[in-house]
Amino acid sequence: QVQLVESGGGLVQAGGSLRLSCAASGRTVSSYAMGWFRQATGKEREFVATISWNGGNTYYADSVKGRFTISRDNAKNTVYLQMNSLKPKDAAVYYCAVSIRNAQAAVDVTAYAYWGQGTQVTVSS
Repeated sequence: QVQLVESGGGLVQAGGSLRLSCAASGRTVSSYAMGWFRQATGKEREFVATISWNGGNTYYADSVKGRFTISRDNAKNTVYLQMNSLKPKDAAVYYCAVSIRNAQAAVDVTAYAYWGQGTQVTVSS
C-alpha cells in the first residue's frame, strides 16, 4: 500500500506560481510512474502531467505545456509540480497518484492505483 499526501496548494493571483509536493509513504515509489491530475468544480478529473520512474520521460496536457513542470526526487520519495503563469482555468483540486503497473509515464487516469486526497489551488482573476 502507498499513501500519498499533497501539499503546497493555496490562493494565488493570476500570473503567479505555486509548487505542489506529493510525499509518498508506505513503500518506495522509485520504480513507478507518477502523475498529477486535477478536478475543477462540476468537472471530471483530468490529466495534468506524468513522469517516468527515473524522471527520464515526462508528458503534459496541452493546456499546461510550457507553464507546468513535473519532477521527482526518488531519494525523498516525492514528486513535485511547479506551476507558473497560473490562470483562472487552472483552479481545481490537484491530486497526485502512483501507477504500480507502469514504470513509464502514463496519461490515463485508470493507470493509477493510489491517490492522495488532493490540495486546493485557487487562482484569482
